[in-house]
Amino acid sequence: MTYRVCFVCTGNICRSPMAESVFRARVAEAGLDELVEVDSAGTGGWHEGEAADPRTVSVLDEHGYGTAHVARQFHPSWFARLDLVIALDTGHLKALRRLAPTEEDARKIRLLRSYDPAAGDDLEVPDPYYGHRAGFEECLEMVEAASVGLLAAVREHLEGRAA
Repeated sequence: MTYRVCFVCTGNICRSPMAESVFRARVAEAGLDELVEVDSAGTGGWHEGEAADPRTVSVLDEHGYGTAHVARQFHPSWFARLDLVIALDTGHLKALRRLAPTEEDARKIRLLRSYDPAAGDDLEVPDPYYGHRAGFEECLEMVEAASVGLLAAVREHLEGRAA
């Protein structure tokens, strides 16, 4: 049975496609790509149909990640097929909780940096869109750090399913 993870940011052109690419690579490295489906979306539809921001693509390419991406908006009906919905900041977390059709669906939503013990109380992945390239590099560092813990949590869940 496939475990499905969807990363969500505002427009699905910066943070969430970055998280999707990084986590997809971690899943593949772990040999779990047949068991885990990784995807992303935005809380809004402003960029639907567009590629990821060129700065996102550039940073990902420089660090060896793939970036085939088309932006889309998250829909409440997706909760039924998803196991985990990963918000990139507390604004997304709140928006997703409002969209969740049931309490069970709301429990599927987590902040990405909650999987990084070094993050402490700072669980936001700041939006790099209006800044410079350094913000995209910082975003990548946060995503990579949290992806380790997220992969461990997904692996634990998969092992629990197999038991």
